[in-house]
Amino acid sequence: MISIIGIPSDKNSSFLKGASKAPPLIMREFYSDASNTFTESGIDLKANNICKYIGCIKLDDKDNEFDLIKNAITLELEKKKKCFFLGGDHSITYPIISAYKSFYSKINILHFDAHPDLYQDFDNNPYSHASPFARIMENKLADTLTQIGIRTTNSHQNTQIEKYNVQVISMKEFSNDIQLSFKDPVYITIDLDGLDPAFAPGVSHPEPGGLSTRDILKTISNIKGQIIGGDIVEYNPKKDINNITAITASKLLKETLGYMVI
Repeated sequence: MISIIGIPSDKNSSFLKGASKAPPLIMREFYSDASNTFTESGIDLKANNICKYIGCIKLDDKDNEFDLIKNAITLELEKKKKCFFLGGDHSITYPIISAYKSFYSKINILHFDAHPDLYQDFDNNPYSHASPFARIMENKLADTLTQIGIRTTNSHQNTQIEKYNVQVISMKEFSNDIQLSFKDPVYITIDLDGLDPAFAPGVSHPEPGGLSTRDILKTISNIKGQIIGGDIVEYNPKKDINNITAITASKLLKETLGYMVI
């Protein structure tokens, strides 16, 4: 079974708060009567206990949020379950991967985003949502990091990309015919601002010229390798229009879960 887990944290957001309210809103659309739980590949996610939403991790504004996140995920992984996470801001990916590393000796990360999130120390916060992949890579928690949709790099981030040997497929280079092959397990992290704002207006850092929903779906469908988990982050309901971003997030969740089952 795949456990769907909400992580309602936006303490490390650098611009606007609001992402902590996202998980239940995404799940409301996931189970909405406006759609159904069949994936495009024909899998009914309601059948045979394929997945279950187990609610949000209780964080209660404590200073040790990352420890609470890591410990809660460890308990699920100890049950031999795969997991998918709903943020929250992108800082949560660091404690998630920290937990996964105890169960998987090798991890490849596939990252959809407008931003590399590789700042060494953003606004004097090394755990900022702009820094999770610097923490992951410096601690050798992932073997490879592949980033798709990037369109905001600066000189510091370019230095970090080179330092950590990150494979970047920038938006100007992107084609949705790309096929990615991974020998070792893959973790997928989707920052919703990787999408063009036309598809996901409800984000704190909209960046025009981005991916379409279909671009992400097709890229994931073309992956060769075992998908062991994933997250969707940075949905800010305060910025959404007619629940478009929540609906889009639920679609990305549904289809990615389908490929985790296959």
